[in-house]
Amino acid sequence: MASTDQNSASTNSDWKRPKRFDRNLIVIGAGSAGLVSAYIAAGAKAKVTLIEAHRMGGDCLNFGCVPSKALIKSARIAHQMRHAVRYGLEPVEPKVLFSSVMERVHNVIAEIEPHDSVERYTSLGVEVLQGYAKLIDPWTVEVALNNGGSQRLTTRAIIIATGAQPFVPPIPGIDEVGYLTSDTLWDRLRDRPSAPKRLVVLGGGPIGCELAQSFARLGSEVIQIEMAPRLMIREDEDAASLVEASLKFDGVQVLTNHKAVACGVEAGEKWIEVDHGGEKRRIAFDEIIAAVGRAPRLKGFGLEELGIKVDRVVETNEYLQTLHPNILAAGDVAGPYQFTHVAGHQAWFAAINALFGDLKRFKADYSVIPWATFTDPEVARVGLSEAEAKQKNIPHEVTRFGIDDLDRAIADGSARGFVKVLTVPGKDKILGATIVGEHAGDLLAEFVFAMKHGHGLGKILGTIHIYPTLAEANKMVAGQWRRDHINAFLLSLLERFQTWRRG
Repeated sequence: MASTDQNSASTNSDWKRPKRFDRNLIVIGAGSAGLVSAYIAAGAKAKVTLIEAHRMGGDCLNFGCVPSKALIKSARIAHQMRHAVRYGLEPVEPKVLFSSVMERVHNVIAEIEPHDSVERYTSLGVEVLQGYAKLIDPWTVEVALNNGGSQRLTTRAIIIATGAQPFVPPIPGIDEVGYLTSDTLWDRLRDRPSAPKRLVVLGGGPIGCELAQSFARLGSEVIQIEMAPRLMIREDEDAASLVEASLKFDGVQVLTNHKAVACGVEAGEKWIEVDHGGEKRRIAFDEIIAAVGRAPRLKGFGLEELGIKVDRVVETNEYLQTLHPNILAAGDVAGPYQFTHVAGHQAWFAAINALFGDLKRFKADYSVIPWATFTDPEVARVGLSEAEAKQKNIPHEVTRFGIDDLDRAIADGSARGFVKVLTVPGKDKILGATIVGEHAGDLLAEFVFAMKHGHGLGKILGTIHIYPTLAEANKMVAGQWRRDHINAFLLSLLERFQTWRRG
């Protein structure tokens, strides 16, 4: 989200405002932000229209969160079968029925699909139109319907929730070799009997790491190419190094500090050329996945014609309003985070401000934003990382507990990783937390709750945690903080008191 001056509705003065409106709200895009916005509007008894050109549920349901987690689960089972000796069982090389794995992915999507369906939202009171929307003026939207024809609607407010799409790097020859993305691979690879034999994954961020590990576990020979010095550059180095070690253990060849410079086909074989410190080499492959990030969908909606700035995202103010106060944006298209849960979070502010902004507006709150990468081990974080705190010169203390010392993790054979908490020096106020390990994304919720409501590590320490569970790691790190802050003088007095009590 980029900030802009939205101090007056006078920006609409060049346009003729309708005397009456067909709708209270039109929402463009039926991903997380759009669905939540429409849901809230319908709950507030507004007349709301939701417009989607492609699939209901957006990227998360159809191409991102849901299918990737289904794939990760199958890959994890294959990994456990290979390493069953850890649990006293005979290891076996799994026979990966790749087409069945992909069919399961699509079945999972289909099972969740009704939650986001046209039928459900219609039953909630939302009008759903399937087609392409374009803003004609600040209050008028024209819809080119998928089944033919068009429709024009006027509305008091509009929410732009058009999401994002994979960014494909402009590498010479990449179109020639026929790349895959996190959007296209689910359909393109659906009927293959086996995973691609030689797979190149471009990108060392969350999507790249999740896909690289999963395909390696399902039988692909994976080469992961990352231009940065290491994987997962947004996370602390100690967290990223554990993930990289796990990927390498699974057979992924990780090439950091390598820049992809060209692609091509020679004698029927696809290749990619990489540059490592001036030394170039070619790598042959069967399939390549571009997973270097996602770019907001900004074009074709008439935003530029209305003077709304669209650079990397739609420019909005702290209330998620654009240049025209009745046009708002939420989700990936607004930034600053590209997470499904943040899109849903923003949607509340966008919908309330769109419907009731004339009475009271609410600033979008980004004070406590969690996220997770679902590799094995998982990496989850909320608030400041240690690297960020150092870079920004924010005073902090670091308390760390190694999950390798946790009873449940030892029993489960998952004794690796850590919980790391940053606090205000001398106080238990939490500035940030990073968890690396089994179910890190689930375990993080306790720190998210504590930060959101102003609770410190003392409150976590004073909360009963079931034994033996992985969640005890949170209490353990809080206990470590307490031990590190024991008052030595008072401890000395306590020792003398106990000695006196013995007579």
